[in-house]
Amino acid sequence: MARADLDKQPTDVRRMFDTVAKRYDLTNDLMTAGIQRTWRRAMVDAVAPQRGDLVLDLAAGTGCSSEPFGTHGAVAVPCDFSVGMLQQGKKDRPSLPFVAGDGTRLPFLDDTFDAVTISYGLRNFVDPVAGLKEMLRVTRPGGRLVVCEFSTPTNGALRTIYLDGFMQALPRIASLTASASDAYVYLAESIRAWPDQEGLAAMVAEAGWQRPEWRNLTGGIVALHRATA
Repeated sequence: MARADLDKQPTDVRRMFDTVAKRYDLTNDLMTAGIQRTWRRAMVDAVAPQRGDLVLDLAAGTGCSSEPFGTHGAVAVPCDFSVGMLQQGKKDRPSLPFVAGDGTRLPFLDDTFDAVTISYGLRNFVDPVAGLKEMLRVTRPGGRLVVCEFSTPTNGALRTIYLDGFMQALPRIASLTASASDAYVYLAESIRAWPDQEGLAAMVAEAGWQRPEWRNLTGGIVALHRATA
């Protein structure tokens, strides 16, 4: 597999995720020392799902992020453009209604969902603002957006350790479980190139969402951005 570059060509990015699908969840747990589970719970809390809500979980991969919504009585629709991820998700979580779809051309009608969420996927879009506009299109008036994404640590020392230390080591860590460690070189570079918290909030507002705000997790390594349709 040729490593996808930062132009984020959809075919390359899709192939990359197809390649790492089988051990993707395990690798993420290893890379974050399990902290990603705390981030996932915080993401669900930020969505604040109610019984009967219909939630679109975009870039859902194998559905790991979609599964918790069911415990709140909501129905989560995991959507991803990687067929490999969807196939693995259907094996691991057969009860979830997986849907194949491109985040910039979603296969859903206007005003369909009570909430839309995307975890660690927006930075892989060729045009993130176009993706955010499409999320707004399929969200009912008054519905919620939650973006969970790697961000910029607020502490200078932590930022140096994270960006210059952990990001350099990430492909080696991933190689312990993933056969395509070059994919994690791309992931590390995409994280380093991604806007900070304020920059992402500006993109959310540009797409038409109202009252964007954010909450830092783990010192800003990850940030939750919320907004309203």
